[in-house]
Amino acid sequence: MIPVTTFAGKKVALFGLGGSGLATAQALQAGGADVTAWDDNPDSVAKAASAGMHTEDLRSIDWPQMAVFVLSPGVPLTHPKPHWSVDLARAAGVEIIGDIELFVRERRAFAPDCPLIAITGTNGKSTTTALVAHILRSSGRDTQLGGNIGTAVLTLDPPKAERYYVVECSSYQIDLAPTLDPTAGILLNLTPDHLDRHGTMQHYADVKERLVAGSDIAIIGIDDSFSTLIADRVERAGVKVRRISRRNVVVDGIHAEGSRLFRAEGGASSLFVDLEGIATLRGGHNAQNAAAAIAACLAVGVDADEIREGLRSFPGLKHRMQPVARRGSVLFVNDSKATNAEAAAPALSSYDRIYWIAGGLPKEGGIASLAPLFPHIVKAFLIGEAAPAFAATLGQAVPYEISGTLERAVAHAAAEAEAEGNSAAVMLSPACASFDQYRNFEVRGDAFVSHVAELDGVTMLVETNKGI
Repeated sequence: MIPVTTFAGKKVALFGLGGSGLATAQALQAGGADVTAWDDNPDSVAKAASAGMHTEDLRSIDWPQMAVFVLSPGVPLTHPKPHWSVDLARAAGVEIIGDIELFVRERRAFAPDCPLIAITGTNGKSTTTALVAHILRSSGRDTQLGGNIGTAVLTLDPPKAERYYVVECSSYQIDLAPTLDPTAGILLNLTPDHLDRHGTMQHYADVKERLVAGSDIAIIGIDDSFSTLIADRVERAGVKVRRISRRNVVVDGIHAEGSRLFRAEGGASSLFVDLEGIATLRGGHNAQNAAAAIAACLAVGVDADEIREGLRSFPGLKHRMQPVARRGSVLFVNDSKATNAEAAAPALSSYDRIYWIAGGLPKEGGIASLAPLFPHIVKAFLIGEAAPAFAATLGQAVPYEISGTLERAVAHAAAEAEAEGNSAAVMLSPACASFDQYRNFEVRGDAFVSHVAELDGVTMLVETNKGI
């Protein structure tokens, strides 16, 4: 835990007592703050009270006495309308911040020179975050990984010299971190997302821009118009910018030509690494992720050979295009994190012959947008509530079977892929939510791995999760 000492002896109001919210409250309390916490969920309030937190409805507190208001990133700050607690804080003139802001203030107070790499973007940020942390750890550096990737940032070890932090930041977290100041800040890309919470695409982009605008070195993908404009604007403001691209040559930064990544400095370009053969970094989207990771690691002093070795040994992000097993020429790929069509596209574009397991709780739009990738699919094995609708979309374009259950889909897909005798991938990339059959995508992915492990003659590449 990182005790938040910057508010020691001061009164702090906090709203939102989910996992990260409770961790934030405990970190503030450990640092000596007088915390009053609340949540709209009575069960969350009861859990916090049983953990020793002072809980009280924030409608009844003396707001002018509060030094700061700490808001959970899951609670609306602006759109579709501010949460009632936000209105109360603003009316009293109380600053509103989140856990990332608390972390950066502690870092500045105790170890301002310890490297901080912060990552954001609409797509790819979790893979990039995991890849950066892997490169740092594999090179022997003391590395802390957290933020939006699933580990609350204030549960990490406290800042100290030579400790490296790799933090994934959602737009919600950035919106609550006005002084975020990474050593290296990464903005991967921008496409419309979370507009229910940001109102417009421009506001969403403006929030994301804050992460790189406050960085010592800004690493920005320039394959979309919003990010390209941000790179230019941040550079004009005096920030050192390294551009990355999977489509275009850059002057200073990293760009991809297929699987080959080139490092450019002052207009001179040289091959840095070829990702060919690294199964966990297949596809153009991963070329962008790797380019960002390379640029960030170079920015914090990692040697080029250490970076190359880290790329080659990267095990992949669990549930995201994760190779989990092999049987002869058939590779089994867990892409359970692909909970909509857009998220499934990178995996489907990265393999030429796919026995595709898809379906679950359908999202709006279905899989019609994936039609250009249908030639990659040898056969589809459809599960869950979406199976009939997906079958109708596939129509005559792709052979399919309505398997119903994941277990049956794995068995049938594996048998047909093996009978074909060619190199192929049996891939779970559902393009759907999991909630009709599984509690979350992690449980669904673990179930896929367990079903694969039960097949004869399979060599597992990851540990199985027995008990599913």
